[in-house]
Amino acid sequence: MDYQETIMGIIVNGGNARSKSMEAISEAKEGNYDQARKKIDEAAQDLAKAHRVQTDLIQGEARGENTDVTLLMVHAQDHLMNAMTVKDMASEFIALYEKNDESR
Repeated sequence: MDYQETIMGIIVNGGNARSKSMEAISEAKEGNYDQARKKIDEAAQDLAKAHRVQTDLIQGEARGENTDVTLLMVHAQDHLMNAMTVKDMASEFIALYEKNDESR
């Protein structure tokens, strides 16, 4: 796989994780907590895929392989960090919606 395809793996999996996290919030808002948790689990799997790609790039650089820091790489890293944040926030939203329903 070439460098750009590798970077696209981070972007695609990060984007998928972010989308699934947002879907999880929507499910929780409707009271579908099992479905919301399923979406969070799917998002975690996508993030793990993206993180593996990132780790491979970091390990390659540590071995002395030249890694160009391109705008696409910066975008990929931004995408991944954003997806991680959205997933964490989605988990909090689910807990909040669930707690709110329990107190009624």
